[in-house]
Amino acid sequence: MIRVSVLYPYKDGAKFDHDYYANKHVPMVVGLLGSNHVEGGIDKGLCTAVPGDPPPFVCIGWLTFNTMEDFGAAFGPNADAIMADIPNYTDIEPQIQISEIQ
Repeated sequence: MIRVSVLYPYKDGAKFDHDYYANKHVPMVVGLLGSNHVEGGIDKGLCTAVPGDPPPFVCIGWLTFNTMEDFGAAFGPNADAIMADIPNYTDIEPQIQISEIQ
């Protein structure tokens, strides 16, 4: 099984609309990915280990798939629509990491 993590680094003054992300973007993505997508979630950054310090990432969205092939089949045809929605909730350039779940 693999996890696709989309990480949005914290930047002073950056825009990130958590409500839009959770209630519009993520449901759109899940709908486009269809049955190839297993599960997913959203981590909203609060702080570091030091309360009050900004988090390294303002948000981390993640999705799991059974295989890389499932991810490619789901994401490839929908990449343009997914990427085109990003300016609607953030001006942060996301970082993508694909990991094997152990």
